[in-house]
Amino acid sequence: PQPQLAKGDLLRVYARVAPLILPVVADRPLVMKRFPNGVAARPFYQHRAPDVPAGVRTEVVGVVEERPQIIGGSLKALLYMTQLASISQDPWFSRVAHPEFADYAAFDLDPADGVSFARVLDVARWIRDELDALGATGVAKTSGSDGLHIYVPLPAGTPYEAGMLYCQIVAALVEQKHGKVATTERSVKARGKRVYIDCLQNILGKTLATAYSARASDYAGVSTPVTWQEIDEGFDRTDFTIVTVAARFAQVGDLWAKLRQMKGVELKKVAALT
Repeated sequence: PQPQLAKGDLLRVYARVAPLILPVVADRPLVMKRFPNGVAARPFYQHRAPDVPAGVRTEVVGVVEERPQIIGGSLKALLYMTQLASISQDPWFSRVAHPEFADYAAFDLDPADGVSFARVLDVARWIRDELDALGATGVAKTSGSDGLHIYVPLPAGTPYEAGMLYCQIVAALVEQKHGKVATTERSVKARGKRVYIDCLQNILGKTLATAYSARASDYAGVSTPVTWQEIDEGFDRTDFTIVTVAARFAQVGDLWAKLRQMKGVELKKVAALT
């Protein structure tokens, strides 16, 4: 409402960034977070695919129960979901052919109310330092809302739980060294004015808004890949919106492609720290 943007604006930006976002969601089950009454109203999650039009792929997948879900990868599916008021693209960490094996794991940095984005960038740097010590590299993006996501590639055939444990160990090291700023405490009340390092999105069936995805934030943010140099120098997360990102992506290219090209982290290295 505030920037006076409508569904048509979102459809147009997705059409423009489709070459970037479609490879990221290709062959992955998608969860819809729908806002049929606008971003100011309560949304709802929809896992089960509705009766989709021809050209929108669905497959039967499941965790507790099997159900048909929309599978990403086509422009028609992207625009169809947007028409249903599913603003973000929220894929599984695995592909439909092997849903039990995650391709990557993620740290979700979520600041408490009143905590500045500068503190989020501090925590991101500390996670990078721990990954560097393990000989690993993370790829970062804004969440499109208040936080930041850092993804690490996993070796082929890695169960979700292994990726989650890897992130939890790294997060525990950061908390041990920087406990006044970073926390792994699940209780919102116990976190205080700190940045929560959430590793629980690595559970099979859970999702994060993907790179290049729009979000239902008050500034119409887009989850935007950023370089570590940008994180070191600092930036304003609200610069990345559905109005501005097309020009940025044309300038910097597909920064997220690096994640698909990287070798999986060596899980045994982090196991030695426990």
